Amino acid sequence: MTDENGGNSPSQLIDAKIKDLGDWRGATLDRVRALVKQADPEAVEEWKWRGVPVWCHAGMICTGETHKKVVKMTFAKGAALEDPSGLFNSSLEGNTRRAIDFHEGDEIDEEALKALIRAAVALNTSGRATNA
Repeated sequence: MTDENGGNSPSQLIDAKIKDLGDWRGATLDRVRALVKQADPEAVEEWKWRGVPVWCHAGMICTGETHKKVVKMTFAKGAALEDPSGLFNSSLEGNTRRAIDFHEGDEIDEEALKALIRAAVALNTSGRATNA
């Protein structure tokens, strides 16, 4: 894993990305990262697709992509998750993934997001036969 990342761990690369962004996107990605770790202390950080932070536990939980006007948190199996708080607001048309787009100034419903992260982990650990 460290070979393809130039000797840096995924966590170090995510730290650097947050610092390099230096704006609301970095702060939002940092907050999302902290919430993933709070919701699932066993989540493993990975660095994929030349610059996308990914959190995994028995499979992918979610990604944290940064774009010019949005920080996108994509849940790999989001379509299979209950979303009682209505957090998903992007990638709603697919059969597998669902995403949450955070824009500058958006408030994060931290408790609802942590519940969604825990649900994703529960789905991943419930058995591989349910992969969508």
